[in-house]
Amino acid sequence: MNDMQGHSMRTPGLGNASHKRISAAVAALALMLLAGCSALPDKPVRPTQFDFGPGAIADAPADRRAPLPPLALADVDAPGPLDAASAVVYRLLYADGQQLRPYAQARWSMPPTQLVRQRLRERLSQRRAVLNAGESSALLRTDGTLPLVLRIDLEEFSHLFQSPAASTGLVRLRVTVIDNTPAGEKLLAQRMFIAQKPAASADAAGGVRALAEATDTVAADLEQWLETVAR
Repeated sequence: MNDMQGHSMRTPGLGNASHKRISAAVAALALMLLAGCSALPDKPVRPTQFDFGPGAIADAPADRRAPLPPLALADVDAPGPLDAASAVVYRLLYADGQQLRPYAQARWSMPPTQLVRQRLRERLSQRRAVLNAGESSALLRTDGTLPLVLRIDLEEFSHLFQSPAASTGLVRLRVTVIDNTPAGEKLLAQRMFIAQKPAASADAAGGVRALAEATDTVAADLEQWLETVAR
């Protein structure tokens, strides 16, 4: 009897200890789950995509000047980083101007070579027909001549920081005009075009706007220069 009473008196003590151990295990598991949830990566941020804007949104006034001879516009070429990459890039002239750095969360909607070609074609086609280089053979069947071919190398297209607070959009093109003669290609003219426009802000958005404005300036200068180039 005494033994039974002693056993019955010890049982509650064992139950409390077991309950405490289970509670502690549950609490530890909950903490582990919470720690695991907090360690999960955040939802990835999609880079912002940029282009040069919508372009012309209304018909231009009629140009009463005589139309200019047609041109064949070849694809714009560029060094590897500018040709393939879609990242918006910048240079820190005050630190290391030889290094191209990409903005982590800013991308062009298409390669810069295509953006520049699109804007140049839009400008040049205001007074003349601008064909793709492969389309120019159609003119040979109509009037017996081939249009001049415009070849463009995009050598620089970057957001250029002169200081942490001052920056510009820099565009540099080398333009070559080729005449396709019966004897073969003939170099008619070649010129470098450079334009810089100040950036309104020291970030990717400011650089993009400055690069778009610089490209428009180069396009206008190129249009005027081509009027002086003749066979």
